[in-house]
Amino acid sequence: MPGVESTIERRDFVGVASLGQRSGSKSVILGQSAAWRDVLKSATRVAPLETTICLQGESGTGKEVLARFIHRNSARRGGPFVAINCAALPEQLLESELFGFERGAFTSAFQTKAGQFELAAGGVLFLDEISEMAPAAQSKILRVLQEREFQRLGGTQLRKANVRVIVAANRDLQSAVSRGAFREDLYYRVNVFEIRIPPLRERAKTFCCSRAAFCRSSGVSTVSPRSS
Repeated sequence: MPGVESTIERRDFVGVASLGQRSGSKSVILGQSAAWRDVLKSATRVAPLETTICLQGESGTGKEVLARFIHRNSARRGGPFVAINCAALPEQLLESELFGFERGAFTSAFQTKAGQFELAAGGVLFLDEISEMAPAAQSKILRVLQEREFQRLGGTQLRKANVRVIVAANRDLQSAVSRGAFREDLYYRVNVFEIRIPPLRERAKTFCCSRAAFCRSSGVSTVSPRSS
C-alpha cells in the first residue's frame, strides 16, 4: 500500500491511547527492531478497514497496545474502545458481560444491564485471550460475527452489533482447533487478518528504544556502557 513505509517512519514514537482512564496514563508504541516494525506496518495497513483482526503472541508482548493503535488509526477512532479478558470471567458471567441481560434474567439480575457489544457500539470490541473462551460462549460469538446481531440474556429483542472485533490469544489458535478446544468455524471468522507479535526476547532494539524514551520523558540522563 502506497505510503505505508513513510507512515511507519513517522511513527517510530507514537502515543496511541490511554490505557487507564483513572490514572490518565498513556501508552506509547516504540519500535526500531525489524520484527516490530513489520508488525506496525501490518497494523497500519489493516487499520482503515473493517476487517476482523486476530493478534497472536505471548503474554506481555503488547497485544492490547497494538489493538488500541489500530482503533486510533481507523474510521472508528471517535467511538469507544472496549476491552474484555475472556479468561478472567467464568462462562455465565462472561456471557452476561458480553451481551448484557434483562431484569429477572437470572436470580441476581435486579436491573437491566447493557453488555460490552452495546457499550462498544460505533467502536472496537477487543476480546483478549479468546482461546480461553468456553464452547457455549464461542457459539454465541460466532453467531454475532455471522449475523451482526445479538440478544441480551433473558431478552427477545434482536440488537445490532455495530462493532469492529479484534481478538487476541497467547496460545496458537490453530493448534487449539486441532485439539478440539476452539471451534474451527469461529477460528476462520476471527482470523480474517492475522498479526503475529514477536516475543519480547526477539525485540532487543525495542527495549533500548523504550528505555531511552522513558529516560528522556523523565529527565533522566543515560550512560552508554563502555566497550570492554
